Parts: sequence; structure tokens; C-alpha cells
Amino acid sequence: MTSVGVVGLGYVGLPLAVAFARAGCDVVAVDVDAEKVRLLSAGQSYVEDVSSAELAGVLGRVRAGTSYAQLSGVDAVLMCVPTPLTANREPDLGPLLDSTRALAEVLRSGQLVVLESTTYPGTTRERLLPLLERSGLVAGRDFNLAFSPERVDPGRTDFTLADTPKVIGGLTEACADRAEAIYGLVCEKLVRVSSPEAAELTKLLENIFRSVNIALVNELAMLCDRMGIDIWEVVDAAATKPYGFMRFDPGPGMGGHCLPVDPFYLSWRAREFDMAAEFIELAGKINQQMPYHCVAKAQRVLNDVGLAVKGAKILVLGVSYKPGVGDIRESPALKIIALLGDLGAEVSYHDPHVPQLLEQRLSSAPLERAVKDADLVVIVTAHPSIDHRQVAAQASLLLDLRGITRDHDTQGVIKL
Repeated sequence: MTSVGVVGLGYVGLPLAVAFARAGCDVVAVDVDAEKVRLLSAGQSYVEDVSSAELAGVLGRVRAGTSYAQLSGVDAVLMCVPTPLTANREPDLGPLLDSTRALAEVLRSGQLVVLESTTYPGTTRERLLPLLERSGLVAGRDFNLAFSPERVDPGRTDFTLADTPKVIGGLTEACADRAEAIYGLVCEKLVRVSSPEAAELTKLLENIFRSVNIALVNELAMLCDRMGIDIWEVVDAAATKPYGFMRFDPGPGMGGHCLPVDPFYLSWRAREFDMAAEFIELAGKINQQMPYHCVAKAQRVLNDVGLAVKGAKILVLGVSYKPGVGDIRESPALKIIALLGDLGAEVSYHDPHVPQLLEQRLSSAPLERAVKDADLVVIVTAHPSIDHRQVAAQASLLLDLRGITRDHDTQGVIKL
């Protein structure tokens, strides 16, 4: 029977652990966060893509803990630890390298190690490999090493771990063979590339493609705002072309762990090769400016009805980074709330998926009352469970940053 270890039990690691347990594998789940371990062991899911019922159904095959020692007995170890940015927007591999050092202490002959965390090309070979070989074992001979990027899109149900093609790049052909055998247990289609570096860059290209195109349409949205042209009308019309155009919608900025972070991993790496990744840097700059543009637009909207932003009651509708989930990582709503607060606005929010914003000391306000009390409602994240048509009808003034009300014929609605 195959046994699998999963290191890092967040949005990537927990669904992976459940998938392998469901496939009949014994799973050892490790995380430095004792609270995650406690919840998992109790069958209580803290990730929206995994229900507590699903988790409880496989608990008999999952053993969770904070110690790496229990990984010594598994066939494969899948590393899903965070790879954030520093305050200077450079790669922070601290958590990953700490995890690798801990794993090296218990690594044994015959094991497979796969990195899933998004990172720059060369990380697996140049950073993980030397640390793992401190064990005295040699990669490609005594143990196998590969990179296989996670492709999780939280809240998505049409493409899941099982039916999203899995990219695999092994240190050697034998390493890739071993990784394919493991992932073949839970993934329907495997895409093999020639090296860990190719697999690492594949994930970055996916996210940079989105980042650059979102930046393009966001820049057009700012231009359309000055020119008095409806950006949503333009995007809708362009999207009717049956070839050569892929639709991207403007918005208040990018959120989540991937898009605001991953492109900077490659732009940082590019500098080591005496190259400036100008498209990547420019896209990041434009997307980071969008919350400022949205706040300026809110100021103008209030000014047009004779209100100052200072003292105005502003309701932010939706604070997670995408519809239908409660993930607030890098959410542009947080920046918008902070900027409005700095201008003296009385800011409240409503989000059915986020009951509290602890750092902002705010709790989600009851929707109907909050809409009626607000001088301005700002739609930042358009959750499908909210009746935005009704919100538009009840609000005295509404700024729609997501275009969700663009088909509504309602007074007092202003679009991005």
C-alpha cells in the first residue's frame, strides 16, 4: 500500500492529503501550525474546497502532526509550504528551506520528494537538492526528487485536482517516472516536462499570463475613465470575436497567493541573468495601483453628489479576493478599506464568507441595514450569493468595481 506525506496543510496541502487518502493511501500530514493539525485530527475542515464531511470520511487514513519524524516511513513526501514575498517584494524561501532541512534529517533511501510550492526556476535543483543531500543520500540514486506545481483555484468546481492536468518535472528520468506513478493515483492526466526548471517556469508562465492581461485591461479601464468610454461595453464587444481574443475583465486589483506574488519570483530571478523582466514589472505596478484608482473614483463619486469622503459612510461589499470563497490573502479590498479609512471615511463591510477582519477590527455588517445606512456602497468582490440587483435598488449611491450591475438600469450606479 502506498503511503504519502504532505507537508503544509493549507489550500494546497489539505485537498492533496484528502485526495490521496480517498485513493486508498495512508497519509501523514505535517504542519508547523498546531491549530491546523488539531482541526484536521478532529475532522474539522478550515479550507473551503474540502468539507468537514469529506475530511471525516478519510480520517481513518490520515495521521496529522507537527513532527517531521513521522515522515520517515512514507513512500513519497509532497511539499506544499508557503513561498511568500519579503517586504521588498523579493522571494522569501525561509519557510521552504526550513521545511527542507527538517525533512533532510528524516529522509531515507527509496523515498520520493516533490515540491509543489510555486517558486523561481532553479529552486528545486539549486536550493532543495543540496539540503536534502545533507542526509548523506544522493538524489537520483538513493532518493527521487521532482517538481510538480500546484494548480489549485480555490472555490472552483469545474476543474479539480483530479481532472486538471498535472505537470511533472523530475531531476532524472527515474525521478519523473516515480512522480508519475504517485500522481497517477489521483490525477487523470499527467504532463511530463524535461526538468524541474521547465515545470517551475510553467507555473510562473500561467500566472504571469493572467497578471499581464489583467494589467492591460486595468490600464484600459483607467484610460476609459478619463475618456468617458464604458470599459465593460468595450470588453463585451471585443469578446464577441470568435478567435484571437481572450476575455479578461478589469477590477480593483489582484488578490490571492498566486497572481500578486508569483510574477515577482521570475522578475527577481531574471535579474540574476542580467535581464529586466519589464512586462512582468509593469504589470505588477499597474495592478498594485488599481486600489488607489478605485479610491480616487469613490472620492469623485461622492464629490459629484456634494459629499466629502471624510465622514462619509462607505460600505465595502465583498472583501475576499475572489467570489465564492473566504480567502482574503492579498485582497485589494483590504487596501481599499485602509485607504478610505486614512481619508477619514467611516468604513464598514459585508461579506458572507468573511465574518471578521481581525487586523482592521471590523465584523461583517448585516447587509440590508448596512446598504440603507451607507452614503456609498462599493462592490469590490461580487459574491454569487448576494442579490446585487437588490443592493443597487436600495443603495443611495453605488460604485461597481466588478461590472456585476452593468446590465441593471438603476439610478445612482457608477461603474469602474
